[in-house]
Amino acid sequence: MSSAQSYLDYTAFSKSGLIEQLEYEDFSTEDATYAVENISVDWKKQAVKSAEDYLDYSAFSKSGLIEQLEYEGFTSSEASHGVENISVDWREQAVKSAEDYMDYSSFSRQGLIDQLTYEGFSTEHATYAADQVGL
Repeated sequence: MSSAQSYLDYTAFSKSGLIEQLEYEDFSTEDATYAVENISVDWKKQAVKSAEDYLDYSAFSKSGLIEQLEYEGFTSSEASHGVENISVDWREQAVKSAEDYMDYSSFSRQGLIDQLTYEGFSTEHATYAADQVGL
C-alpha cells in the first residue's frame, strides 16, 4: 500500500491507472488492486490534478481534456469533475492549439477552424484562435 500512496505523492493517477502502474512495477494484479482499494484517495481530486498537469504541457479543448482523462482511466464523472474544477481560459487553449498546428502545417482559415472544432473547441473559440494566429 505504501507504493501506491507514494506514487500519488508526486503525480496524479486514476484508480485503474495506479493499478496499472503497480503492475508495471511487478506487483501482481491482485496485490496492486488490494493496495489501491485500501488507501484513502479522492479520485475526483486526482482528476483535477491530472487535468492541470495536462494543461501544463499541451493545449486541450474542454471536451478533449475530458476524453483524455477518461482515456487515462478516470470515470466520466471524475473526468468531468476534474475539468470543471480547474481555472482555464478555453479561448487561450484554442490559440495555443492553433499555434501548435501552424508550427508544423499550413492551414487555410476555414481549415484551421474546422480542425479546432473537430478537437472540441466551440466555433467561437476556434474563430478567435484563427484571428489570433493571423488567418
